[in-house]
Amino acid sequence: MKIKKLKLYTNKLESEFNFYSKVLGFEIIEKTVNSFTAKVGFSEFCFEKSECNFQYHYCFLIHSNHLKQALDFIEKRIEVLRIDGDNKIQRFESWNANSFYFFDASGNLAEFIVRFDLNNESKNDFSISNILGINEIGIPTRNIEQTNGILQKSLKTKFWKGDKERFGTNGTQEGLFLLPNYTVKKTWFPTELKIRPNNFDAIVENLNKKYRLSFKDEILKISELL
Repeated sequence: MKIKKLKLYTNKLESEFNFYSKVLGFEIIEKTVNSFTAKVGFSEFCFEKSECNFQYHYCFLIHSNHLKQALDFIEKRIEVLRIDGDNKIQRFESWNANSFYFFDASGNLAEFIVRFDLNNESKNDFSISNILGINEIGIPTRNIEQTNGILQKSLKTKFWKGDKERFGTNGTQEGLFLLPNYTVKKTWFPTELKIRPNNFDAIVENLNKKYRLSFKDEILKISELL
């Protein structure tokens, strides 16, 4: 599965635009008075103006040999979160992945991740333009079993790892939905950012078909794009 487009909502649109276009240097492919869209590998990343203070957790996929270079790149521009003492890189043994975290201009928790099982090393040095795509977005839920069932039925995706009581995942290593039960798991690792079911929209691709996904007021709607 691939997340081809992700639209989030923010009450700090101009700050987010400056953060992604000027601080990090993403290519902006569209800008209006109410939104902007950045090119992120095979994905498009959009922020739309909102009166509400939504906060999310999302993740970018990079080449498996680029984590240290990406960390150096980000640290020159913003603060990278410390996880345990001075450690800034988290190892996920069961996922065979490493990652690091930072906050964007709205206080969203952003992450860069390498997934070694994808065997996607690059011969080039890291740059913001060779991020592979958006890799994760959270769908906080009260019922992981039910939400996973909707995704499986509509997208033909599968439950990946985790459990269906506290924290699960649906999709593939190229693109994952994080499914925390926010009545049990209260915060996004490695922070105190509260997990809330905030609205977002997405276009995802699986098995050569594209789907429009809307998550609003804890209701998940999915339709195939013809």
